Amino acid sequence: MNAMAPPRPAELHGCQVRLAAVPAAPGEARRQVRAAIRAWDVPVDEDVAILLASELVTNAIMHQPGRIVTLALTCSPGQLRVDVHDTSRLLPVLASAPADADTETGRGLLLVDTLSDEWGSYRTPAGKAVYFTLAFQPGLAGSGERGLRGVQAWGL
Repeated sequence: MNAMAPPRPAELHGCQVRLAAVPAAPGEARRQVRAAIRAWDVPVDEDVAILLASELVTNAIMHQPGRIVTLALTCSPGQLRVDVHDTSRLLPVLASAPADADTETGRGLLLVDTLSDEWGSYRTPAGKAVYFTLAFQPGLAGSGERGLRGVQAWGL
């Protein structure tokens, strides 16, 4: 007998986390993304999701005047989406050439462009949001062992 696992249910998950726009925000974003991937058992490369979320949060706290950024995670059939909201009205622009080797900044969006399946930005009433998506990868899954701590989560 050849038993197959049942298909993954088409559940939708989402959460939003408000982060103080301080140097510790990218670290907290990494913890929240890791927790969501594991709690929802999302089959994406956890390291890539964490890296890209950290980059977007770092950009947000560096280039906006507000005191809060919002990290929004959505898991829909086939993909994980991460949006980072801030108060700046300026939309990000992907540099046409890589930064010089000595430059400490300027590579974040290049990473997002290279490693995500899609990315973009849009204006919001309070400023803007920058997002990326990662398509599900068969054979990958979060550990499912840890829940979301300190996160306002909802089923969509």
